[in-house]
Amino acid sequence: MLQVIAFYALATVAVLSAFLVVAARNPVHSVMWLITAFFSSAGLFVLLGAEFLAMLLVVVYVGAVAVLFLFVVMMLDVDFASLKQGFLSYLPLGGLVALILAGEAIMVGTFWAETHTPAASDVTAMPANMNNVQALGHLLYDEYVYFFQAAGMVLLVAMIGAIVLTLRHRPHVKRQQAHIQVGRDRKTAVELQDIKPGEGIG
Repeated sequence: MLQVIAFYALATVAVLSAFLVVAARNPVHSVMWLITAFFSSAGLFVLLGAEFLAMLLVVVYVGAVAVLFLFVVMMLDVDFASLKQGFLSYLPLGGLVALILAGEAIMVGTFWAETHTPAASDVTAMPANMNNVQALGHLLYDEYVYFFQAAGMVLLVAMIGAIVLTLRHRPHVKRQQAHIQVGRDRKTAVELQDIKPGEGIG
């Protein structure tokens, strides 16, 4: 009974927060409602037994993405009033598109549930002494460790490629030369000046 009450409470808060993200006039308030929607969704994941997904949602989206949105919104001087002037004129078309997408999602979900219902013999429960996070770690770092490392290498190559493609050498811009800094000794780094009394360094 308590799980049912918690589910409906979290689902209601998540839906209302998602609506207020779009409807709020202040962009900072929109980001705050977005964080509330993320927390509510994380609570729903906990009720489903997916603690790892709930942790990822809080750590990654709330701790990084939503905070980044908040900083960008607060730092950029954007006239949001002019951006929302045509919101009401596009509301009927947007509502129609939303209804069509919702209908398609319901149809696909219903068809998938009818055609992909697993048999009782195909469902394997997790061991009693292993929780959700331990089971996921066992799959990633034991059975699929090579695929996990390959995915990490692909992401590393992608990060290096993005840095190389966006790196621009502009003239008249001082750049740090690490090899020169590391190779400095006392003779080249220290210079003694004989300053006479009453005179400064020229």
